[in-house]
Amino acid sequence: MRFLLFPISLIYGVIIFLRNLLFDLKILPSKRFDIPVISVGNISVGGTGKTPHVEYLIQLLKKNYHLAVLSRGYRRNTKGYITATDFSSVKEIGDEPLQYKQKFDGIEVAVCECRKTGIKNLLKLFQDLSVILLDDAFQHRWVKPGLSILLTDYHYLYSDDYLLPVGNLREFRNSSKRANIIVISKTPSILSPILRRSLLKKIKLLPKQNIYFSFVKYGEMKLLPNIICENPPKKHYCILLITGIANPDPLEEHIARECVELEKIKFPDHHKYSVKDMIKVRETFHNIASVNKIIVTTEKDAMRLQNDKLMKVIQGLPIYYIPIQTEFHKQDKTDFDTNIVDYVKKNQRNN
Repeated sequence: MRFLLFPISLIYGVIIFLRNLLFDLKILPSKRFDIPVISVGNISVGGTGKTPHVEYLIQLLKKNYHLAVLSRGYRRNTKGYITATDFSSVKEIGDEPLQYKQKFDGIEVAVCECRKTGIKNLLKLFQDLSVILLDDAFQHRWVKPGLSILLTDYHYLYSDDYLLPVGNLREFRNSSKRANIIVISKTPSILSPILRRSLLKKIKLLPKQNIYFSFVKYGEMKLLPNIICENPPKKHYCILLITGIANPDPLEEHIARECVELEKIKFPDHHKYSVKDMIKVRETFHNIASVNKIIVTTEKDAMRLQNDKLMKVIQGLPIYYIPIQTEFHKQDKTDFDTNIVDYVKKNQRNN
């Protein structure tokens, strides 16, 4: 059915081509800053794992550098530049920025639709900043990052995809040439040399580019903050999985191995949960026949559930979330870390 939309895809492609051409010819200016700026993004619609990769970079750099994360704050109810505080909410800054702020001490988090304005404000407010991470900014060409990281999902490589609306690409495949680093995310935890070579053939790197392979590592389930749950269930439970992310399939596969029965309620990516949604969750949970049962959601969804109205509906239910993190394969980890740290060291303002 998607190929019936091919004419629309052509029109969209022409618009994207002309926009990129204006930036390539420097008719539209890209601003550079005298501070290390690392962009993490993709050229496809859907989850490629940007959030855990940004968190990986935070963990890598925060001990030695004063860093900031700048996001546009997707689906927030506010506009303009906002610096996140301990009292910020999902409605104010969005789910991903709130997650960064709550998980990591000693970093700055801000949101702004215009990344150029956002960076300028950050540099005014925090004059000792050492590095800025741009979350989901591959298409935001008004800023020229010093290091651009492009993510592509192992299951949905951009090299095998097509432009919207026929496929899921926001830009043509050759836009990948703007990236300094390409990361193939969500690969199997054990990556054979044969599979690695096969993926390298599909991506076709430029001489200036480096490629690394990462996979998802799931943490231990944690009870949703502010939930009071008496008599937590034992193992071998039934699970009701609630997701509002682009691609819940890998999580579903992981959860299915941890339970005896799996029920699912799927919401759209970045879904704004309502009281009605929570009533549906509560009723579905109570209709599960087993006594030994829990509700599980993602870490990102857990941010959106921290709302007084929603908490009143779900209070007392055993609702857990699963943290995830990015890991790199063996030598990839060493090489990726070195690549990032060397760039930040060489491009400090005092140099």
